[in-house]
Amino acid sequence: MEPNLASYIDHTLLKPDVTPEQIEILCREAAEHRFFGVCINSSYIALAKKTLSGTPVKVVSVIGFPLGVMETSAKAFEAQRAVQLGADEIDMVIHIGQLKAGNFSYVKEDIKAVVTAAQGKPVKVILETCLLSEEQKRKACEISVDAGAHFVKTSTGFGGGGATTEDIALMRSVVGPKVGVKASGGVKTTEQAWELIKAGANRLGTSSGVQLIQGKNSTGGY
Repeated sequence: MEPNLASYIDHTLLKPDVTPEQIEILCREAAEHRFFGVCINSSYIALAKKTLSGTPVKVVSVIGFPLGVMETSAKAFEAQRAVQLGADEIDMVIHIGQLKAGNFSYVKEDIKAVVTAAQGKPVKVILETCLLSEEQKRKACEISVDAGAHFVKTSTGFGGGGATTEDIALMRSVVGPKVGVKASGGVKTTEQAWELIKAGANRLGTSSGVQLIQGKNSTGGY
């Protein structure tokens, strides 16, 4: 197994029935295995920051999750509050319907509002690739870069599809070398993780991080 896989991983737990105890376990696992970050809902940011105190593990909070259809000012406020609570990075869901309708100025301003609210913290834009055509994926990437996002990301894990090497390669080809690409959704084997990285991903969102770095296959979610 390659030694640095852990440094790519955002250890993720976003299910609606997650308990505070499970968040604490997630954080302890992330610290033990030296994952890049934990990806959680905003109500658990304070708990995660406390649990991770003294470690280099980042706290990543999702915004407008998982649907992306919230009003722009609500997304921006959520992002601002997440940063106030201590979030190190923001993963926001794009407005999928407006993108598919061709209302690109709306989509751009929606992302820009969150980027501004994040006050310099890295913002990843979740495209939900399983719902988009190839051209829509390309356009979403272009808009995200134009709006000042730092990453584009494949999936919420709740939309019925996940990361593929084809989508990662496409996204990387559009955003170029200076913008990040995060593969998320269905990343469950070590082999798959490295294939996604070789295709252009420089971050992995998965709830199976421990199994991945131990070289075990997982049947878990996200």
